[in-house]
Amino acid sequence: MAQKPSIPKGTRDFGPAEMAGRNYIFDTIKSVFRTYGYMPIETPSMENLSTLLGKYGEEGDKLLFRILNSGDAFSGVDIGGFMDGDGGIDGRALTSRVCEKGLRYDLTVPFARFVVQHQNELVFPFKRYQIQPVWRADRPQKGRYREFYQCDADVIGSRSLLNELELVQIVDRVFSLFDVAVLIKVNNRKVLSGLAEIAGFPDKVVDITVAIDKIDKIGLEAVEAEMRERGLTDAAIAVIEPVLTLKGNSSEKIAAMRALMSGGSASGLVSETGLKGLDELDELFGLIGAAGISREVEMDLSLARGLNYYTGAIFEVKAVDFQIGSICGGGRYDNLTGIFGLPDMSGVGISFGADRIYDVLKGLDKFPKEVTSSTRLLFANMGTDELKYILPVARALREAGVSCEIYADTAKLKKQFDYAAKKHVPFISITGAEEISRNVVNLKNLATGEQVSVPSSDLNGIISFLFA
Repeated sequence: MAQKPSIPKGTRDFGPAEMAGRNYIFDTIKSVFRTYGYMPIETPSMENLSTLLGKYGEEGDKLLFRILNSGDAFSGVDIGGFMDGDGGIDGRALTSRVCEKGLRYDLTVPFARFVVQHQNELVFPFKRYQIQPVWRADRPQKGRYREFYQCDADVIGSRSLLNELELVQIVDRVFSLFDVAVLIKVNNRKVLSGLAEIAGFPDKVVDITVAIDKIDKIGLEAVEAEMRERGLTDAAIAVIEPVLTLKGNSSEKIAAMRALMSGGSASGLVSETGLKGLDELDELFGLIGAAGISREVEMDLSLARGLNYYTGAIFEVKAVDFQIGSICGGGRYDNLTGIFGLPDMSGVGISFGADRIYDVLKGLDKFPKEVTSSTRLLFANMGTDELKYILPVARALREAGVSCEIYADTAKLKKQFDYAAKKHVPFISITGAEEISRNVVNLKNLATGEQVSVPSSDLNGIISFLFA
């Protein structure tokens, strides 16, 4: 029996219509990146596991796709040496033995590796953008895939908060071009570190951030229960809980948090780290106000971002009118290149989730109509003589950058019209013996029914009608 064709769960095929939409997303985002001076790079799909492990936290490490070593990866491996105390196999230890590489989890860690490896070739601050797929061994669900594209922009080698502002401006511009209403959420990991300090558990900042990062998914009570499971006391949770429900504008929230970080919480503890984070947020929101950002920008003290490498400002973007997870996120990282031997190289970046943005644009019917077709004009095939007549016209149009097709067969006109309709081709040319005798081509707008005859030598006239 023939094998039923299938693809792995969490991955997708993309046909011409989907690719047209995705390329529209990529091209729009690239165009905005370039206006802020970002240049493109690419890195390999696979990285050494030593590059990836330990950069995303324990949960992130579990989601790494590992690649078996070339050849017979298990040759010479004593499986008995990997048995655990219960007689089972220690899968983690065995995997480490037979896998030295993995598919990249994101684009930021490979970027940090790239910066260190090529530091002598780069001009700092270095601004790069990167649009490539990443892989995560996650449970597939709506808006969450195992293979998906990220569109990243990062600047490294500068601590200026102007970089954070520019990333907010990029988000603002991109979603203005997409005509999608979004909410931009901002927080600072120093504030979260300060929160752990005034709660009396400075060593639990990762546990706290991992827990509160789930607040939108599981709710406040479940987050508090998870913090208890992670070893926090009820007294510590009592310090943290009011912060997660704090109301007001950014200035009011910063003022309230400054009072808490200065010894005003139930613990009476002071956090200089937290106060530094509040200073950065105050400066950033001042820049945002001066820049005239059109999108709503909100300070969200429950925003944590699950990745461990963030150290300063963090961002998350959500669609206002479409129910889906975050469609963009990022933040400041101070220590990432230090892991690879280049300390004191601070960076900040943002990542657009192209797959979720596609779902949003499709769900809100925001794709421009012209995106669905790459062909502007279809020449109907009326016969051999007519074909020879229109071939030079089609060549001239293509050389001028106009996409056009000639229907391959001398089929009935209805079939050729159906082809144009199904491919969303907006114009058709039905040029027969009568048009040839007058040295013209017939052009018809399929949406309006308007029809004209233009001299075949008048390339500008033809183009004018096609793009009127």
